[in-house]
Amino acid sequence: GDERPVSPFVLRLRRSDRLRVSDEEGGDTAAGSETERLRPLVLDPQADLMPAAELCEVRAGGALAEVLRGVRPVFGDSAAARAALPELLGPGRSVPTGHRAILAPLRGRRRVIGAAVFVRGTERSPFEASDLLVAAQLATHTALGIDKAVLYGREAYIADELQRTMLPDSLPQPTGVRLASRYLPAAETARVGGDWYDAIPLPGSRVALVVGDVMGHSMTSAAIMGQLRTTAQTLAQLDLPPQEVLHHLDEQAQRLGSDRMATCLYAVYDPVAHRITIANAGHPPPVLLHLGGRAEVLRVPPGAPIGVGGVDFEAVELDAPAGATLLLYTDGLVESRLRDVWTGIEQLRERLAATAQLTGDDHSPPLEALCDDVLDMLGPGDRDDDIALLAARFDGIAPSDVAYWYLEPEDAAPRRARRLARRALSRWGLDDLADEVELLVSEVVTNAVRYAERPVTLRLLRTDILRCEVGDDSPQLPRQRRARETDEGGRGLFLVNRLARRWGATRLSTGKVVWFEMATRGQ
Repeated sequence: GDERPVSPFVLRLRRSDRLRVSDEEGGDTAAGSETERLRPLVLDPQADLMPAAELCEVRAGGALAEVLRGVRPVFGDSAAARAALPELLGPGRSVPTGHRAILAPLRGRRRVIGAAVFVRGTERSPFEASDLLVAAQLATHTALGIDKAVLYGREAYIADELQRTMLPDSLPQPTGVRLASRYLPAAETARVGGDWYDAIPLPGSRVALVVGDVMGHSMTSAAIMGQLRTTAQTLAQLDLPPQEVLHHLDEQAQRLGSDRMATCLYAVYDPVAHRITIANAGHPPPVLLHLGGRAEVLRVPPGAPIGVGGVDFEAVELDAPAGATLLLYTDGLVESRLRDVWTGIEQLRERLAATAQLTGDDHSPPLEALCDDVLDMLGPGDRDDDIALLAARFDGIAPSDVAYWYLEPEDAAPRRARRLARRALSRWGLDDLADEVELLVSEVVTNAVRYAERPVTLRLLRTDILRCEVGDDSPQLPRQRRARETDEGGRGLFLVNRLARRWGATRLSTGKVVWFEMATRGQ
């Protein structure tokens, strides 16, 4: 609304009055003095009242536009006001005659935002010239207050929407782990922060779990959060160790500015090994809820916040038993004006343990309900900051559901891969998939052997789906292309794309992994 118009425009004002204005020519003379008074809307709901929320069109060059163009209020019986009031109030409406009405423009910082009509009943003395100054002051302060409120609300809305759009719309569904998340903005709308969370699928059926908090509360914090989240996603796709990811995030934060600091926790879960590797950059420690109901705060080296520079980050590898739940969160969940962060972490641990007791020792609490229950621990004074929450339920993949082989990069590798895949499928009772899986395994392994110099890896994973992964030491990612009728090759990835449920390729520091997934019976 601050741009200069380049063509004729229409300004619309919305009436927000709740008072009745008398007709200029009342029907009953005896009731004239009474009808000239302003009466609250609630006193006579059946009366013919000026409707609130009715749009008033301000025509360019009209009488009302001329009054609003001015900077000073005018009496209601002046020539300018008499011409403008019918346009403002609508046909058949008027204000008390004489110096009993003042029309004042409401001017914001750069524009007119409305009009105010001050009315005095007939039982009181008319307005005087000095009242115009009072009306001008009231109109000025009212307009500036409205203008500030509009700008404040707009900025807070933009910042909140900016932050929300930078958070994931939905979480992935990686093999061997279930995920749930929550995000709550601060109770004070203006305190938009830089909290974020993410779950990033990695090669080998692993998944990276990330939660972070940019220091400060502003649109700048939300923008920096978006840049760090994007950087973390890019680094994750390179399959770097967690401590290396934090190191590069630290460098990126320093490039953004000397005061751009954030806390971050980065973890990688491997469902096959049932292990999790965690690195921390000044973030509150995660809490692990075991299947039997025991909750523990994991001992992870705290590290320095991202953006400090010149520090090393340390990663620890811990057991991730099946049925356990890992909870990552930002400090808004555990820290407030009423409690320090370590008191809040202990209360969180106790709350998780108490919730797990309700479902017994052999069953984990439902993940979504667990997140809701964690947020229920927040009191009235516990919403000083944004809250990001990411929960991961470790299901894992049993060793009997994993088949892994090394294949020498030779012409016989595709034939051997087909034979090994068929044996594994037969052992798992998936013979109905054998023909299609053999074909796709043969195509992917053939591409890998063509460029590999070291042994090629082949891995099959059976969960609710069948996943095949082929790794080699060549960093060149395969690209699907349309083969001509005379071409002898070039149709391998076309077949993979048509027959597989999903497929993809990820570049690693040691080469790449090409994978595809097949639906099993009932999927």
